[in-house]
Amino acid sequence: MSKQRLIIIGNGMVGHHLVEQLIACGAPRDYAITVFGEERHIAYDRVHLSEYFSGRDADSLALASADDYAAHGIDLRLHDTVTAIDRDANEVVTESDRHPYDRLVLATGSYPFVPPIPGNDREKCLVYRTLDDLDAIREAAEDATTGVVVGGGLLGLEAANALRGLNLDTAVVEFAPRLMPMQVDAEGGALLREKIEALGVQVLTDRATQRIEAGETSFHRMVFQDDKMLETDLIVFSAGIRPRDQLARDCALEIGERGGVVIDDRCLTSDPAILAVGEVALWNQSIFGLVAPGYQMAKVAAATLTEGDATFTGADISTKLKLLGVDVGAIGDAHGDRTPGARTFRYLDELKQEYRKLVVSSDGKKLLGAMLVGDNATYDTLMQYYANGLALPDDPASLILPSSEGAPTLGPDALPDTATLCSCHNVTKGDVCATLDAGALDLASVKDETRASTGCGGCAALLKSVVDHELAARGVEVDQSICEHFAHTRQELYSLVRVEGIKTFSELLEKHGTTAGHGLGCDICKPAVASILAACFNEPITDAAHVPLQDTNDTFMANMQKNGTYSVVPRIPGGEITPEKLIVLGEVGKKYGLYTKITGGQRVDLFGAQLHQLPDIWGELIEAGFETGHAYGKATRTVKSCVGSTWCRYGVQDSVGMAIRLEERYKGLRSPHKLKFAVSGCTRECAEAQSKDVGVIATEHGWNLYVCGNGGMRPRHAELFATDLDDDQLIRTIDRFLMFYIRTADRLQRTSVWRENLEGGLDYLKDVVLDDSLGLGDELEAQMQHVIDTYECEWANTLSNPEKLKRFRTFVNDSRPDPDIIATEERGQLRPA
Repeated sequence: MSKQRLIIIGNGMVGHHLVEQLIACGAPRDYAITVFGEERHIAYDRVHLSEYFSGRDADSLALASADDYAAHGIDLRLHDTVTAIDRDANEVVTESDRHPYDRLVLATGSYPFVPPIPGNDREKCLVYRTLDDLDAIREAAEDATTGVVVGGGLLGLEAANALRGLNLDTAVVEFAPRLMPMQVDAEGGALLREKIEALGVQVLTDRATQRIEAGETSFHRMVFQDDKMLETDLIVFSAGIRPRDQLARDCALEIGERGGVVIDDRCLTSDPAILAVGEVALWNQSIFGLVAPGYQMAKVAAATLTEGDATFTGADISTKLKLLGVDVGAIGDAHGDRTPGARTFRYLDELKQEYRKLVVSSDGKKLLGAMLVGDNATYDTLMQYYANGLALPDDPASLILPSSEGAPTLGPDALPDTATLCSCHNVTKGDVCATLDAGALDLASVKDETRASTGCGGCAALLKSVVDHELAARGVEVDQSICEHFAHTRQELYSLVRVEGIKTFSELLEKHGTTAGHGLGCDICKPAVASILAACFNEPITDAAHVPLQDTNDTFMANMQKNGTYSVVPRIPGGEITPEKLIVLGEVGKKYGLYTKITGGQRVDLFGAQLHQLPDIWGELIEAGFETGHAYGKATRTVKSCVGSTWCRYGVQDSVGMAIRLEERYKGLRSPHKLKFAVSGCTRECAEAQSKDVGVIATEHGWNLYVCGNGGMRPRHAELFATDLDDDQLIRTIDRFLMFYIRTADRLQRTSVWRENLEGGLDYLKDVVLDDSLGLGDELEAQMQHVIDTYECEWANTLSNPEKLKRFRTFVNDSRPDPDIIATEERGQLRPA
């Protein structure tokens, strides 16, 4: 009865973090804590809210459980809205009762701003803020084909990504002249727009919506200031946020001119019994719309409530984002308009679609801000220069030039103890070092103790590098084991398998597994060992000893799609196919009701096959002369080509013939990651060879070989490795390169990342492959020849074995198809409903 009564209104990310801080401070000993949450869900991760449309559910996004609160005696009341605060009686009022308090914290957050547009309250005009909002969007999208997001800022682009994920033709309407006007300038905005439009999202800037009315061909018609119109089935407003300060207004707390509950450095409002944190709080005329400042406020509020001495002194609003797969970063004074005398450096590569900008002090000694579009690889380094006031190199521009220009690196040893590694939880390098000094011996322990990298996760790579460096400096051997079952790296496991001739996972586990490893293995080591065994001995992955090691895609030799069906991708070497085989693909697609699509790798994908149909489909394809294309495996995928000298007036070599030769040679080759090739018949580069793991470009004197490029999430240009090779020299060089990569790379490591981490870089790789500096040339070639000589189409092998075919049933004891797979028709083809 002697405990004070503490009420927290709001159970979002910041409100939940306040609870965590109070628990850490021992506050439940002195306070009877009650938490009111307006939503029916317990606090969840809004940072990753868009993943709700790609498979995550409310439970997986949840930050805690009701049991966690109860374990500390905290009364959690979800779906219980506070309607008023009676400051005279020191009570909060809900729809059903009154609750007394001694101390009160407002963590009510913000609400989405809906512009005052006539018609904004029509049906299917929605907002993007909560899980319930996303459920409403999903429901509205069921009978929609088009969607528009009003607002081209951070949340607007997240909402656009969600609509794309719901298979809607999507447009973004932004009032400003560019997307994300707060984060990027005109050059960055132009590049961002180009990249987003390339993803199929229509972008309309400088557009002020005047009214929303009934459409003619769609549910809505949006009319803009120039009387131009856009019709759509669904509208999502994501035009910014406003603080949820109505409770504070109604009880006469001090409110800022443009909203927000005014707080001091200790998060106290104008009533000393009431605190405010997060997006509802106005500190020094500023509202902070990011989670990291909210977490810092929560920590200060917990200290205030427990008589600590922490104060809130503002927060950095630098951001590192990935929107619709596009990197965007903004640090400090990114626009360079807040500091007199600031100087800027800009780097723009329109071909690779990368833009980088530095804002430095007038003397070029300090970093004031930075802007990144298209590649955030340098964000962590730039953030440390900015946050810690580190002296810039003599040539600051080197920080944003491509790495080949010799940009300086900022290693963990160069960071001061005050360097902030995790802005979400305000964890410094000194905090990490103190945790290690107190006995932590691994990254997991550091994360548990400091909470670093448990917020947005953007600091994960930097945190690991600091922990590894500091452990090594303390004489602690950094554990690089692949998992708990093997005290070895992937490279070491490869050597053990190769040298000792180990041909099964169980034998490897028995001979070289840890004490904990004498079991079944795990999802990390099993696929890695499966790849090693396939690369060394090339036994069928469907054999009884190997099939338990495979993931779902390799197990059924097909890529599982989001509705539980599978894709069928036969190999079409070099993209060359006869009319007869094209007809077969069409007939199979029509017979089994498959969605068909031409891929970027010059093949045909057939989507929508149910598990029990795969053997029948592949039986028909193999009879027609096709074989598996390994689209499901960490293996050679495609060898793309132009038509070369056979048809093209610019071609100087037969690129199709070489592409077919390469694909036939390396088909089925298993490796740490997927492999993609391309062959261009001249320097016009129509096959895009310089973005592949292995790229070949014809010259008048032979072939130029490029290696270690890739597209995808982090594109990287391949590097010129050798010039004017004849056919046999080219094959021999690729043999050695690929086998050296397979032998030494880490698990799931692309050739580009392997090359970046390779000590000695490209020169060392040339010494090993071209000059045979390690004396491995003959051995690498022999290993490759073994793989080639033992190749067998995995589907052909499976179809000839009745035991292997038993796996291809949806139900173990029933031959019926999956009744939950439902399709709908779109553009003349079936797609998942």
